Amino acid sequence: MKISKFVDVVEEAGRGLADAAAEAGTDAEVPTCPGWQVRDLLRHTAMVHRWATAFVAEARTTPDRNPGETTLDGEELLAFFREGHADLVATLRAAPESLDCWAFLPAPSPLAFWARRQAHETTVHRVDAESALASGLRPVDPAFAADGIDELLRGFHARDRSRVRTPEPRTLRVRTTDTGDVWTVHLSATEPPRTVREGEEGAVDTELSGPAHQLYLALWNRLPLDAVTVTGDGGLARLWRETSAI
Repeated sequence: MKISKFVDVVEEAGRGLADAAAEAGTDAEVPTCPGWQVRDLLRHTAMVHRWATAFVAEARTTPDRNPGETTLDGEELLAFFREGHADLVATLRAAPESLDCWAFLPAPSPLAFWARRQAHETTVHRVDAESALASGLRPVDPAFAADGIDELLRGFHARDRSRVRTPEPRTLRVRTTDTGDVWTVHLSATEPPRTVREGEEGAVDTELSGPAHQLYLALWNRLPLDAVTVTGDGGLARLWRETSAI
């Protein structure tokens, strides 16, 4: 996806998050984030948006501590969230493609990283806000969901800090039934998961398959495992569930 498309998603998802939060109210429980109320979700996402904006707007080239969460609540908190979200969108749109700043996952450029990362950050938390509503979740675009699976598997879980480990070598395949994307994840006791996209069609221990939207949310632990099809060793799927939180 182009940077501009990711920024469009940041804008749309942030507005959707705020609208769902306003409808639910800040006291509402967030089923996809046990222990959180909508106020916790808004405070967290507002902090992340401001943290990301600072790297892009100020071209910061070294990691920095996040600014901390606000204690605002109610309408003031919603206004604070909307303000920070709008600033993030405007900052991403105004930034030059040659921008040099810190990023923590591989990407074609730092700007591409931040646009992509905030698109998925905001979309997942939009889903969290919608989980507080009786009307339920709106779907995630399949192509965008497949991109998010790729970021999760080949970005986040390629890092040493990934906790997904198995006592002996195991393989997990992830297959989207609508977009046709396939990832094979090689697991071991000592190394972070190594994911190959497509090209490997041999036998695996476990396969997770389903529409990209459902796989995306299941892999981010926003839908239960029974939302997708698990073939082979269900224990490996449960291990993912128990150890893959970011």
